[in-house]
This record gives sequence, structure tokens and C-alpha cells, in this order.
Amino acid sequence: MYFTFHDAMPELPEVQTIISGLNKKIKGDIITDFWSDHKKAIKNNFNNFVKEIKKRKVLEAKRIGKNIFINLSGNKTLYIHLKMTGHLLVKDLKLKDKNKKDFFNDRVNQYVHHIFYLGKNKTLEFSDLRKFGKIVLVDTDKVGELDGIKNLGIDTMSAELTLKKFQEILENKKNKKIREILMDQNILSGIGNIYASEILFEAGVLPTRPAKSLRDNEKILIYKSIREVLKKAIKMRGTSDSDYRDTEGAPGGFQKILKVYRKDGAKCKTCDTIIKRIKVGQRSAFYCPKCQK
Repeated sequence: MYFTFHDAMPELPEVQTIISGLNKKIKGDIITDFWSDHKKAIKNNFNNFVKEIKKRKVLEAKRIGKNIFINLSGNKTLYIHLKMTGHLLVKDLKLKDKNKKDFFNDRVNQYVHHIFYLGKNKTLEFSDLRKFGKIVLVDTDKVGELDGIKNLGIDTMSAELTLKKFQEILENKKNKKIREILMDQNILSGIGNIYASEILFEAGVLPTRPAKSLRDNEKILIYKSIREVLKKAIKMRGTSDSDYRDTEGAPGGFQKILKVYRKDGAKCKTCDTIIKRIKVGQRSAFYCPKCQK
């Protein structure tokens, strides 16, 4: 059996890649049926859930932080949380391309526990090795009231996160370590373990620095690094550090250019210093002792 014990779950770039894939492939489709062999993951009464989603049209997929929402017709929304090992696969029998590599047969895509049937030839499948993921059907106009959503901080790719706003956040949380600020979903939403390490490396700032110790130029560097690292990761379709795959079952590409994340014991590509791993707020942080101050 295939097991991964990494502590990374899909972050903003991975979720954004999935959202783009869903909007491209299932928008306008009608849900005709649903199957599950792990009904516990459906947080509604199972029979009611199936009855409620049948015959509804997929309007659009959206992302709030690291959370996936699929809006359906009739004011209903599917809230899907991938947790550690979940990913969504769209299979379309009509669009089989013999010249394209079929990733669906890869081992990591073999843990399908939920299937949404979309017409005769298409499915949306939820593969989840460790079965931590969840699916909830909610009223679309109540999405903002959900636990885990109502207290979410500003989205790190939102136009609302201006440099001024970022500086205000750092001022309000001045005793908190910069890495903890980046990863606290109630302050900034979308960044997790992978990108917190990469952003701070690019900015040349140690993960343990409290916000009050940051100079103005360092705050600007961190702000710019947030945008640059996340944009690049979205362009490269996310990081497949462990189980994450896109809607075609394919891995992302950002893991090929990671500078510090999970590189402890290896030489820094910039200065040859050995990369270190420490715990910050109970989570692993990776950094270069020479490049980061």
C-alpha cells in the first residue's frame, strides 16, 4: 500500500489549480448521481445529500483560502475540504486523448471514495488515501457563516492585501513570529508549510523573527515574496510534495524548484550552507542560516 507521512496539505496554489481545472471541465454539467464507500465524509444525511444534489447544474467552482466550493443551481453549494491527502479528478470518456499521458492510473490516484456522476460519460472523483477529507452541502448564501470560513483572514492573493494592509497586520501582531503570522489562516488565508518556508527564504528573513523586529525594507521584501512565490507556484500548477494532484491526476511542478522546504541536511543552492529544520508553532520550518537573517 502507498503511504505518505508528509505534513503538507494543499495550499493556495494547489487549490487554485484545482479550481481552474474544475471551471474548465465541469462548468454547466448536471449531476446525475453520486456514489460513496465512505459515507462518514459526507457531513449531511447521506440519502438527503444524494437527493438534493441530483439534477443540479454546476455553476462555478470557487476558492476561499485553501477551501473548495462548487456552486450548484438552486442556491446550493458543495464545500469540499481536501485535508492531507485528498484531490479531485475529472474523468471524461468522450475526451480521451491517446497522445496524452494518462495519470489516472498512478498509484496516488487509486483511492477514490466518492464519485459525482455528470451525465453519461463524465465523473468528478474524490481520491483520498487517508480519508480525512469532507464534503458538505450548504446553502450558497450561507457559505460565509460556515465554521472555518467565517473567521478566515484576508486572502494572500486578494487585491485587498496591499502593502499598507500587510504592514498594518504586522503592526497589530508585532509580538508574533513572522512565520506564524503567514500561516495563521485567521490572519492571512492560503499559506501553509511549503510556501511559508519558501517565501521567507526568498525574502531573506528567519522564520523565528517576531514582527516587531522587522525593518521596513524586510516587510516590503516579505510582501513581494508572498506574491511572487504564490504566482510562480500557480503557474507551475502547485507543489506535489506528497499526494496532491491536479484534476487530470497529474503532479504539479513547483517541487522541482523548492529552495528550502524539506531540504534539511542539503546544501543551500545559493550559498552552500546546510539547510536547517526547526519547529515553529508546532510545525516544521526550513531555512538557510546564512541567507536568512
